[in-house]
Amino acid sequence: MKKWRMIVLVGCLFVIPSLAQSQVDKLFERFFEREESRIRPEDLRVLQLEISPDPVRQGQRVVFRVTISNGSRHSGRVTLAIKDKDEIISEARDVPLRPGDNQVDFPESPYRFSRSDHCFTVEADIQRTRSPIDTSREFCAKRTNLGWTLSDKRIGPLYVEELEMYPDPATPGQEIRFRIRLRNDGRPIRGHVRIQDRDQLVAQVENVSIPRGYTEFQFPHSRYIFQRFDTCFTV
Repeated sequence: MKKWRMIVLVGCLFVIPSLAQSQVDKLFERFFEREESRIRPEDLRVLQLEISPDPVRQGQRVVFRVTISNGSRHSGRVTLAIKDKDEIISEARDVPLRPGDNQVDFPESPYRFSRSDHCFTVEADIQRTRSPIDTSREFCAKRTNLGWTLSDKRIGPLYVEELEMYPDPATPGQEIRFRIRLRNDGRPIRGHVRIQDRDQLVAQVENVSIPRGYTEFQFPHSRYIFQRFDTCFTV
């Protein structure tokens, strides 16, 4: 008899928490279903639309991120779509939106940039009805030398704050290494950084991120041969 009681007790320990969890899940589902119908398209506003990477090069896959303001007092779930003219280029389904600002990351998209500029809009599917969402400004990707960018900040200017050489002084034929401190007053970019003596390449680092503000770069060792009495470097 005691053995059967023990089996029943152990079974209850597994079954009751599962039932409780299922009830909690149902409550959340009912909550969002109930609130979903109370969000209206006019309650929503796109504050920011970003792409990653930015700039994006030809053939690269891209991820969109949207910041949406929900001006209502209600929470709910909606499906969001990013469009280029009439083409849906990325979609995020069943997204929970709470009152206030919400940041939504869209799945990676194989969308290919081809024109000189691409202007994007955002639509919300609420109760199976698609409606465009008002935007705080126009979100257009412009083509630059580095790719397409949604950033409205300029590229550069870039300043070399420091340039150091190790060892200093260096003897002819000795391996040397450079360090620079770069200041970027524009938006974050990615590119190659080269140190040159006139037209001669002395050292370089490739495909590095140059964020806004100050960044230090250590260059690989180089066997640059000093031949003149004075050598002036450019970056």
